[in-house]
Amino acid sequence: MRSSPSIAVTSARCAHSAATRHSGSCRTTCRSEAHTARLTRPLHQGSPLRLNGWCGKGIGFHRARPAGSGRVPFVRAWAGLGCLDAVTGLEVGDGWIAATVYGTDAYEVELTVNQEGGVFGACGCPYGQEGHFCKHCVAVGLTVLGQAEGIPRQRAAAADRAAGLESWLQSRSREQLLDLVREQLAGDRELRRRLELRAASDSSDMGTVRDRVMALLDPGPFARYGYVEYADAHAYGRQAAEAVTVLRTLTDSGKAAQAVALARDAIRELGQRYGEIDDSDGVVGSVGSVASELAEAHLEACHVARPDPVETAEWLVGHLLGDGNDATGIDLPDYRDVLGASGLARVRQLATEAWHRAPSGWAAKYLMERLVKAEGDVDALIAVYAADLTPTGATHLQIASELEATGRTAEALA
Repeated sequence: MRSSPSIAVTSARCAHSAATRHSGSCRTTCRSEAHTARLTRPLHQGSPLRLNGWCGKGIGFHRARPAGSGRVPFVRAWAGLGCLDAVTGLEVGDGWIAATVYGTDAYEVELTVNQEGGVFGACGCPYGQEGHFCKHCVAVGLTVLGQAEGIPRQRAAAADRAAGLESWLQSRSREQLLDLVREQLAGDRELRRRLELRAASDSSDMGTVRDRVMALLDPGPFARYGYVEYADAHAYGRQAAEAVTVLRTLTDSGKAAQAVALARDAIRELGQRYGEIDDSDGVVGSVGSVASELAEAHLEACHVARPDPVETAEWLVGHLLGDGNDATGIDLPDYRDVLGASGLARVRQLATEAWHRAPSGWAAKYLMERLVKAEGDVDALIAVYAADLTPTGATHLQIASELEATGRTAEALA
């Protein structure tokens, strides 16, 4: 049996700022650029993962061992073998390979190849959305290895088709292209809806845009019994994700101030509706989800629009002390540049008042912790911990750890 060449397989961690660091709910990784189809940043500090030893008659499994500093775990590789029969619609493009893999849901998988031979994987499954090279990516990769001899030919054909399509489009007149778009709109309701939103955004019809965004976040059409069940949560998540696209379109088209206001409304709406959804897979309210992408879109708009820092601080504290942040995971330090000195001062004032009213309250205490950590004030952080010491000694250990981290070992041992 002849072993196929090793293939570098690279996963990705989040390229955004830390939008979610929310106590135990933070799973430490999130998908990178969730509004696009690709993952572009390696998981192991730029070191590719390699799979060696995929061989056999047709597609077999001999062994998996690392050829670089990382590896696809054996269990995940073996799980990928179990998904081979679920791979359908394999399409080879110029530098990319796409397929659908059927599991709990129909997951779209895309593999892209860099110049060094590394294969980047993106998958719509929950594990893949966290930035991992999941079993569905493995299954598509193994399917490709089983057809390795024909891949160069298919890739060249894809490049020819793309060039031919581009040439044909360039040769069409404006009216012919408009007719083509109208033809697509007549048969694709989702495309028509997206273009209607684009048109409303460009015309500054913010009333229509807002109504449409709120409709996208409404779980009602998916709630057959007054509640979005697990089986419908993914479909709702895909619809709600369109709201993120609208917000980013507004920001990119010079309407960042309107995007800030609309993002706040969207975040509040989703926070209020989140309890109506069985989000067991975390497609709506976890790391890399619709909610965290809404938060990212709001932050992006703030960086462009530069809203009033004091007013932004008041909104931010109100949100962080409410229930809505359970879904979005907005983190105070991410807004440091937006808030500036005056905004941070207002945050400290409001957070301190809330903490003094309820020193044992989790939300106020957590906000104070994040605030003083962002400011680098170790003594203030220790004071927050000391105000609510737990009988288990956990807070004592936190205090000692903070002191030791700043070189105050003698105080930590006292």
